[in-house]
Amino acid sequence: MEVSEILRFVAALVFIIGLIGLCAFVARRMGFAAGGIVTPGSQKRLAIVEVKPVDAKHRLLLIRRDGKEHLILLGGDQSLLIETGIDAPAPMALADTASGAAAQPAPVLQFQRIVDFIKERRA
Repeated sequence: MEVSEILRFVAALVFIIGLIGLCAFVARRMGFAAGGIVTPGSQKRLAIVEVKPVDAKHRLLLIRRDGKEHLILLGGDQSLLIETGIDAPAPMALADTASGAAAQPAPVLQFQRIVDFIKERRA
């Protein structure tokens, strides 16, 4: 192989990788990589708020959809909808100025109690 052939091969490889990267960038900007089509400027309606592992095979997901939250237990052979239609908490400051420690909002405490309950049941 001559040096010119090797340089031509490397240049073609860099060009193809650049095209793949450009296509991935355009797809991400248009919303195709996020699992669905999202028009620019539109508000996302679905989000995973929190994921909490329960044990090696199970985890709890808190999902927000249109201002409502849903608690789902995933793992094993099936998924289980534990609670649905929970009102999403309003954004609030979590800092407790009196003690200097972070205060936990009520939904977080309730979520932690559910996780503890499921762990106790599994044990």
